Amino acid sequence: MTAAAPTPGDEPTGPEEAIDGVPAAPARPARRARSVRESLASIVLTFEIVVVFLAALVIWGLSREDGGAFGLPTWVPLAAGGVVILGLVITIPLLRYEWAYVLGWALQVLLLLSGLLNPAMFVVGALFGGMWAYCMIVGARIDRARAAEAASVADPGKESA
Repeated sequence: MTAAAPTPGDEPTGPEEAIDGVPAAPARPARRARSVRESLASIVLTFEIVVVFLAALVIWGLSREDGGAFGLPTWVPLAAGGVVILGLVITIPLLRYEWAYVLGWALQVLLLLSGLLNPAMFVVGALFGGMWAYCMIVGARIDRARAAEAASVADPGKESA
């Protein structure tokens, strides 16, 4: 008699179980559920990384040899763009904490202020600031609605107001 092929429900649940004598890999911990607000914020910040990189290259390319905007050396836009990109990259995984959204707002203001180096960045900063604000408002609204629905499912005797 041959062993039946395992079905998806027969998968091992811990490291001590084995299939056909081969030890199973340790069970992975459950992944933390992300809120809609966190997901939308990470999407906006990821797109911003690309835009800030390209904007830093544009501002650097438009810098004059005798000094860029405000008499800054020509390498400053590249360094500042790198610092902002690093801030964006660091902020994305920190969005699980509430204070990281304040950091996200600070980065939006910084992007808007980059318009002092190139006026077109005022438009880019306003667009991303608007997207960030929209994602914060709508994401929080959806998260509240999901929490209320989960609470009503958990306690069906209560009616929501």
